[in-house]
Amino acid sequence: MNRTLIGALLLLTLAVVGAVAVKLMLPLFEESQQKATSDAVKTKGKMTVAMDNWIGYFILRSPEMKNQMRRAGYILECEDDKADYARRMERLNKGEIAFAAVTVDSFILNAAKYNYPGAVIMVIDESKGGDAILARKDRAASLDALKGKFGIKVAFTPNSPSHHLAKAAADHFSAPELLPSGNLRIETDGSEQARDKLLAGKADVAVCWEPDVSRAIADPHIVKILGTEDTERLIVDILVANRKFIQKNPDTVRLLLDNYFRVLKKYRDEPDMLSADVKKETGLSEDAVRSMLKGVEWANFSDNCEKWFGISAPGIYAAENLPETIEATVKILINAGDFPENPIPEKDAYRLINSSFLEALFAQGASGFTVSKPGAAGPLSSIETKFSSLDEAAWNALKEVGTLKAEPIVFQHGTAELDLLAKQVVDHAAERVKHYPNFRILVKGHTDPRGDETENLRLSEERAEAVARYLKVTYNISENRIRARGFGGTKPLPQKSDESRRAWIYRLPRVEIVLVREAY
Repeated sequence: MNRTLIGALLLLTLAVVGAVAVKLMLPLFEESQQKATSDAVKTKGKMTVAMDNWIGYFILRSPEMKNQMRRAGYILECEDDKADYARRMERLNKGEIAFAAVTVDSFILNAAKYNYPGAVIMVIDESKGGDAILARKDRAASLDALKGKFGIKVAFTPNSPSHHLAKAAADHFSAPELLPSGNLRIETDGSEQARDKLLAGKADVAVCWEPDVSRAIADPHIVKILGTEDTERLIVDILVANRKFIQKNPDTVRLLLDNYFRVLKKYRDEPDMLSADVKKETGLSEDAVRSMLKGVEWANFSDNCEKWFGISAPGIYAAENLPETIEATVKILINAGDFPENPIPEKDAYRLINSSFLEALFAQGASGFTVSKPGAAGPLSSIETKFSSLDEAAWNALKEVGTLKAEPIVFQHGTAELDLLAKQVVDHAAERVKHYPNFRILVKGHTDPRGDETENLRLSEERAEAVARYLKVTYNISENRIRARGFGGTKPLPQKSDESRRAWIYRLPRVEIVLVREAY
């Protein structure tokens, strides 16, 4: 082949390569030119938050939040993954998203397989009525009414926050009927389906969220047996940031939180604007929007610092409820069979938390944020909630919510003294009481039916009083919140079909801690 031909081929090859390069580079050049000749030149970056349509996440995805971030030079993309928590954690692990809005339980449950690729940087909200356990009145009017009942069908959306409410109630009140298997377990794709199964009589119990809760209880045959408006630190929404993103972009993370709390304050100061924006997003009526907003309690900057992350000025009380919530959630998931043991690295809840960004904002004294004044008394814990006094008739009219799960509180024969082991059992019960700050407490003492009735009644009353007194003194429970009663041997437990009389008699002396509420 002569040199002329070789040269021509080389020139042709170069021309083709050049044409391809121009074709590939032209869009990039045009994009760069477009950006350089527009306000987009001010854009510093983009960050993506994965979430679903839960109303508690509205502040993050709101027009105000996006505008605030845009003015700071960032594009905030909020992606609705239709509550696919497993996929959300997978994407966080891959770095496809910078942030994920999730519940504490879904984070622990779904991020374990990736060794927790994100850290909690903020508490977003608590569900306060947004989720509830509903039942048909003729099948189960209370949690205790479920216990031991055969054939209870439960409809729920698997791995949803509402499912976690069922897990918590099953654990705290010893009601495994809430977590059935086989054909009694009706898995649904969303709350609306669970509600429809209940209304149609195809389910005896349904675990739903708003607005389906309100729509269901409008039916006179349906009763709410437990709602999150009466719980504390059970369904908590958090913002989790990818750990690599935190390391590479700490200033961006801090900016996001700063803007978020300012936007939250603006919406709180202008509730009509919040309602209007939610209505515009959802297309729901004003009544439906109002119902949705009632079901969420947003955590502002002060709440995050002083209630959840333990951040405060010297001399000011601050609680660290977030690590306690994580630990309590792990126990619920273990008891529900999701994990054989604590899945958190080194079983240390603090490995999942990063408070440095809130601490930085606190140190800066970001304007518009309200924190406690020096010397201010610390907030009451959930177990110390104050209650008004009730007369005997009013106590008798209270409706039982359910009996808390507790190991037998053992007394020495014929005595009403709490020993160390018995106090530890009561301590474990008190941990469960902390999740239900709106309920009063009825402590019931029982003996077996043998012996003198009068003596049995006296002994059962003294034992109930001993437990109530320990709770009041140790946990500062309001005198008006708790009442002790003795029943002697008049309310024996049913004897099991395969249980000997000796074993049955052994189970009868007991002290029960029952949560009760006003009937409404």
